[in-house]
Amino acid sequence: MKLFFILILLLLQIKAEAQTSALGVADSLYTLGNYSKAINEYSKVGGLSAALQIARSYNAVGNYEKAITQYQYVVEEDVKNQLAQFELGKLLLKVNRFKEAKSVFTNLSNLNMTNPEFQFYLGEVNRHLDVTDESLKQYEKAINLDSTHLRSLFQLAKHYTIKQERDNALKYILQGLRYYENDVSLINLHALVLFNDYQYEKAIPLFEKVLELGEDKDYMYDKLAFSYNRNWEFSKAKKAYHILIKRDDTNSQTYFDLASVYQKENKLDSAKIFIKKAMVVQKPVFANGYNQLAYIAREQNDFKTAFKFFKMAHQEDTSDARTYYNIATTYDQFGTDLQKKLVYYQNFLNDYPNEHPYYYETAKKRISELKEEIHFTKD
Repeated sequence: MKLFFILILLLLQIKAEAQTSALGVADSLYTLGNYSKAINEYSKVGGLSAALQIARSYNAVGNYEKAITQYQYVVEEDVKNQLAQFELGKLLLKVNRFKEAKSVFTNLSNLNMTNPEFQFYLGEVNRHLDVTDESLKQYEKAINLDSTHLRSLFQLAKHYTIKQERDNALKYILQGLRYYENDVSLINLHALVLFNDYQYEKAIPLFEKVLELGEDKDYMYDKLAFSYNRNWEFSKAKKAYHILIKRDDTNSQTYFDLASVYQKENKLDSAKIFIKKAMVVQKPVFANGYNQLAYIAREQNDFKTAFKFFKMAHQEDTSDARTYYNIATTYDQFGTDLQKKLVYYQNFLNDYPNEHPYYYETAKKRISELKEEIHFTKD
């Protein structure tokens, strides 16, 4: 009997050593990224630890359905295994199975109410489910647990930046920058908040820093160029716009914006060149081009040419009330036919009755004056 027990113990020891050896082989294969062979070795070992590694291996090779099945098996067998649930929740989020992911992260949040990551990911799931108020609460909870939680700070800052709620956006942006002063995403949001608040001078060094940190995106140059222009830094504005044109010489808006810089410098011939280039590269924006050419002509007191271009712009886009208003006011400046002036203003009131009060009231006042002039002329 004693010999029998000794044999049992020896067999158990041999089995344990074999499992340990097999587990070592499997772990080594997994560490080296040989996931398919690792899965085979883990299958020989058995048990929840091996099942978790099999799930991780399937996840690593991109076989997400099998990975999810393995994770679910582990979680069902060990309902308090937070690590397995956490990895399962992130994978469900990755493959857009948001409702299932929400269930996992809700359970995790209940299991461990002090972990900011669980709150953050629950916020992410709710954001994808368009449950915005709930997602914001989760990000807030994450920050209350960890005031340095960067991703939660960023999501809150981004939300309020998009909503153009300046004070709320700055609250989270500045809190994040206290801990992560060179975080590109937060600096970018800070610049955008100032830009949207028309604080171009303050936004400029932030946009410049974002570019220095490697965020070399077209929209960054566009907003920086616009800020330079508004801040009367014309050389820098032109340089930024020329960078954009080198990257994409088919974007008519860049040419228009560059033309506006030259126009502001009173270099009207150069402005005309870039307006015409804009119209060549993208013909559907003729109305915009004609309007800008008209404005330049009017600045040069060439009212007849301005009138011609405003009429051409109106032919391209009859929905633009301001263009027709400019037709009326420009003809009023050089035309001699009082009746024709009157007709333009009356057409404006008839065709665009719900436009800006200033235009409407000015047109009404001018109609009254013209009627009086016509009356006295007849007498």
